[in-house]
Amino acid sequence: MFEDITNELRAKMPELRGRLTANAPLADIIWFRVGGPAQVLFTPADEADLAYFLKNRPEGLAVNVIGLGSNLLVRDGGVPGVVVRLGRGFGEIKIESRTRLRVGAAVPDVKVARAAAEAGIRGLAFYRGIPGSIGGALRMNAGAHGRETKDCLVGARAVDRSGTIHVLSLADMGFTYRHSSVPEDWIFTEATFEGPPGDVAEILKEMDAVAEYREQNQPIRERTGGSTFKNPAGQSAWKLIDAAGCRGLRIGGAKVSDMHCNFLINDRQATGEDVERLGETVRARVKAATGVTLSWEIIRLGLPKLGRPVGEALAAETAEAGREHLRP
Repeated sequence: MFEDITNELRAKMPELRGRLTANAPLADIIWFRVGGPAQVLFTPADEADLAYFLKNRPEGLAVNVIGLGSNLLVRDGGVPGVVVRLGRGFGEIKIESRTRLRVGAAVPDVKVARAAAEAGIRGLAFYRGIPGSIGGALRMNAGAHGRETKDCLVGARAVDRSGTIHVLSLADMGFTYRHSSVPEDWIFTEATFEGPPGDVAEILKEMDAVAEYREQNQPIRERTGGSTFKNPAGQSAWKLIDAAGCRGLRIGGAKVSDMHCNFLINDRQATGEDVERLGETVRARVKAATGVTLSWEIIRLGLPKLGRPVGEALAAETAEAGREHLRP
């Protein structure tokens, strides 16, 4: 448990309209269902409320932002400072024309795909296969099935840590593979998308195909964080993991999926350390077997339990102790 600083924050920001929750359990939110609490979880009322908070927050107060938690690993010691999670005030979808829609950053990707389809706007069906929210899609140029966020985005809005609101064009986003060059501490609040007109039935059929592919090829009914590692240039992460003999590898309550080995799953009450240790062990084995260093696609956030290592040190400790084993 962290020190409760919510009263101090409310006193410093009397006009704040959003909700502040002390020692909020994050394991209840993220898809892995692991990790410690947020010292403070802040749910702003709207963009102006978020800007007010960021402008008036105490100097030195750490601020992190999370979405649906679909690609997030929270460490067991929790997250000090404030964790911002956008809620209903960022959940609007507005169809602006036959080719354009504007959505809040908290809207799940799948809902954007559905809204675009029902409006007869093509080009966003790929979002049916991405289990996150639009804020995360903007941050990492999320993509699937041959398309990426950059292919349909017109522009976005974001708030920086001084509380200044920015209106961004597609060019301002600086998109590359699974990356945006927008400063990491800016918080996206809204996005505008565009696509050519299309037949509603055909778009829905495309979405159904995306959903069927995921059902057949990914462990979507498990407690997972989605794709764990980025694909190296010209290669597939899952093939490298498989070649290194990591399919089915288990550490504690965490396991490499047998269905798709670029997915880690929590199937036996894993801890955050179990999941991170497994991921780092996979990285070490792939490096040893192929010479390729995999980069995490999943975001790791927070502190370990007191005295515990993180990152590559976990793999080194595991190898030394010989604690990893393959599923029988």
